[in-house]
Amino acid sequence: MSRSTHSSAVYPSLKGRHVFITGGATGIGAAMVEAFAHQGAQVSYVDVANEAGESLSARLAAESLPKPWFRACDVKDVNALQAAITQAMQTHGDVHALVNNVASDDRHSLESVTADYFDERMAINLRPALFAIQSVVPGMKRLGGGSIINFGSIGWKAKQGDYPCYAMAKSAANGLTRGMAGPLGKDHIRVNTVTPGWVMTERQINLWLDEDGEQNIQRNQCLPDKLQPEYLANMVLFLAADDSAMCTAQEFTVDAGWT
Repeated sequence: MSRSTHSSAVYPSLKGRHVFITGGATGIGAAMVEAFAHQGAQVSYVDVANEAGESLSARLAAESLPKPWFRACDVKDVNALQAAITQAMQTHGDVHALVNNVASDDRHSLESVTADYFDERMAINLRPALFAIQSVVPGMKRLGGGSIINFGSIGWKAKQGDYPCYAMAKSAANGLTRGMAGPLGKDHIRVNTVTPGWVMTERQINLWLDEDGEQNIQRNQCLPDKLQPEYLANMVLFLAADDSAMCTAQEFTVDAGWT
């Protein structure tokens, strides 16, 4: 993503603050890593895509931005995820903003689902969010507050039927948000959901965007332009910054009016 695509908004409260992102090497995650770096934040992120993560961090450092901290990590391994968060905090201090972005929308039918496959889908699309929150909350309390941003999806709202496990996990993002906002609010920790529409990441374009998909976009979106990763990054910047100080337990949808 080029620098020119970034919003002109600058959030002074983000400068120097530690932001941790899961699934940050490609797609929406990479757009968020870059956007936070341009705000002067100390960004840490994990992803299974080691080469892409190393390349992204090196590129941003070459642009004279704070070099993001990156570790290759399979979030299905809870111990590895929590160890990575601990290591990141040893480098950048307690986490002010956590972005639970990691996900995999592999297609599957109801008939094909086994117990093992179900567990594996939850281990990617749901479980990491809770254990990442568990890891960062003590530090957020020490900081006097923080922001947790869980990623949902419009897929289940649109009644898309070709990934029931993904739909189930993503609908649970709202439950996690609302279930945590109450008990964490007393410590000035805000918890919100960002729900993207059909974002034109490289993966989506390569795997799913065909002529029918193009027609679906034109038929369902109110706005004619394709949804790009940076539009999601702009919403996340706002929710991580102090400008959204009284926003919690809410869902913020960025889908060009699809739902």
